[in-house]
Amino acid sequence: MAQIKEGDWVLVTDAGKALFLENVGDEVHPHLVVRRKTEQENPADSAQGADRPGRMPDTGVGQRSALQETDWHELEKARFADDLAERLYARAHRGDFTRIHLVAEPQTLGRLRKAVHKEVASKVQSEVAKDLTKEPLDKLEARLIEVVGEA
Repeated sequence: MAQIKEGDWVLVTDAGKALFLENVGDEVHPHLVVRRKTEQENPADSAQGADRPGRMPDTGVGQRSALQETDWHELEKARFADDLAERLYARAHRGDFTRIHLVAEPQTLGRLRKAVHKEVASKVQSEVAKDLTKEPLDKLEARLIEVVGEA
């Protein structure tokens, strides 16, 4: 059972919003404070793409095949996770934290697992596949202590 100890960091994220929290209390009476909040504007794919799918010549005379359209919305989600991984590496390398707990929506957690540097991965104490970014800050602390304790 993982605990959020004094000085531990907690990253709470989904595909477009991230909260970097630090426990300034102890493990018995944790108190999480926001160190950084990041949000990414990522409109629906239909609002980002302007062209219809491309076409390419096919083997038959006068035949053309449609190409799959790029999903810009999904691409931005992946970029956001990569950006978070870079920020975590920079902060870990700087010595901002020695332990971190990752609480993320399942797809984002999977993307983070692939993207984080081994220096960050060695500091991860727990991973929780839940989206808690919509929790109000006053309730988030209690919810985090509950879910991290289950991990």
